[in-house]
Amino acid sequence: MDSADLVSALAELPRPAHLRELFADDPGRAERYVVDVGDLRIDFSKHRIDDAVLARLLQLAERSGVEARRDAMFAGEHVNVTEDRAVMHVALRAPKSSVMMVDGVDVGPDVHAVLDQMSEFAERIRDDDLITHVVNIGIGGSDLGPAMAYRALDAYRHERIRCSFVSNVDGADIAAALAGSDPASTLFVVASKTFGTIETLTNARTARAWLVDALGEAAVADHFVAVSTNAERVAEFGIDAANMFGFWDWVGGRYSVDSAIGLSVMIAIGPENFREFLLGFHLVDEHFRTAPLAENAPVLMALLGIWCVNGLGFGTKAVLPYAEELSRFPAYLQQLDMESNGKSVRLDGSPVVGRTGPIVWGEPGTNGQHAFYQLLHQGTDIVPVDFIGFATPHHPYRGHHDLLMANLFAQSEALAFGRDAPHGEPYRQFDGNRPNTVILAEQLTPSVLGQLIALYEHIVHVQGTIWGINSYDQWGVELGKELANEITPEFTGEFTGDPVPAAHDTSTNALIAWYRSRR
Repeated sequence: MDSADLVSALAELPRPAHLRELFADDPGRAERYVVDVGDLRIDFSKHRIDDAVLARLLQLAERSGVEARRDAMFAGEHVNVTEDRAVMHVALRAPKSSVMMVDGVDVGPDVHAVLDQMSEFAERIRDDDLITHVVNIGIGGSDLGPAMAYRALDAYRHERIRCSFVSNVDGADIAAALAGSDPASTLFVVASKTFGTIETLTNARTARAWLVDALGEAAVADHFVAVSTNAERVAEFGIDAANMFGFWDWVGGRYSVDSAIGLSVMIAIGPENFREFLLGFHLVDEHFRTAPLAENAPVLMALLGIWCVNGLGFGTKAVLPYAEELSRFPAYLQQLDMESNGKSVRLDGSPVVGRTGPIVWGEPGTNGQHAFYQLLHQGTDIVPVDFIGFATPHHPYRGHHDLLMANLFAQSEALAFGRDAPHGEPYRQFDGNRPNTVILAEQLTPSVLGQLIALYEHIVHVQGTIWGINSYDQWGVELGKELANEITPEFTGEFTGDPVPAAHDTSTNALIAWYRSRR
């Protein structure tokens, strides 16, 4: 059997008993089905697995070449085959002493040169009383990563500097960021690898016009910096070449928060904390690279996800952080997972058999308990859950935190074990047997955030390997953008009442005509 056949065969495996029975029959389960990596304690005992299923999943990992493809990625091989590129985000957080080869070149010195450049710039901004507002303009990975990390590391922010994140081409987004801002104390970070992303450049030009209107053309050089690889376009925009921070085509956007894309985060939390952030990533990288499969946290969590999707047929997954600071983490993981593994074509060009990436969603607890937990507990769709919590908060309200964590543990227990209906009332029946993982750490620090991100990055890699797909391209985002570029000119210019050109299907033509008539 090849890996696709092995994945398909998971659906034929005997189902383990209900979680109530599994725990009753195996008192040591809660101690045995736990794995530690860095500061993270991962309890996966409430998954619908037993030793036989786990052994079969580990065999699947071995026969799918998980170790070989992991090693190929760390060696700088072109595992992104459809774009013929290396995948080396692990080099972004490797120590200076590491050798990280890509196409025969050690990229480590370049990575650390950019980090040093970022550190010098960030310290200058932090030490100067002039800048009080940093506006990051990007989209996708150039927005979701830094916006999430900035919110997550709220406790480490500079007391004077606040950051805003603009991504949506909807003018309401940039308008909200600029409202009440002082041009003289605002710094814009324009994050675009090619410096040609239409949403990012549209917002950047609006910001530029706002600044120039207040301070004049000469102010652009002092109030704009770029994270890009396109020096020519950056210079055309008016940004000083000394204020361009580079990165590389072996860094995918959704894997780039630990690159220069994280400049706004570094300004907010400081270079020392940013380097702790990188150390957290590296700690999990080393665990993933060296730990045996049966003790490897990303591998085990990836296999649990494979079992839920392909063995049990669950097509969605919720990530529920019981930490308000991680309110943007589920959205960040949506891109990481769904853009990576939302694929229906295998590496060899053949169609995928069965399901690949699940739909990922979530909100912080306890808010979600008053929204969608009804479905989690009693709905017809079973949704596997990752709970994330911390022993120690950054705020002084210990009673609040105890209540928060009590809810986390209660929800995990309730999903797994349920409760029989009192007095035979069927609407109060909780069947339980709903799988969930609990991830705990002492506190949400820069290092722990890096560990969490790296954990999920490597989960995605392992699952893509087992499904035989390329987790590192994103061709699915192209068609809509191409068609939008075709439609946009049909909105612009003077409207004479002429009919819309019949360039589209009848529905799209009618929609465009409706909009043109009201523009």
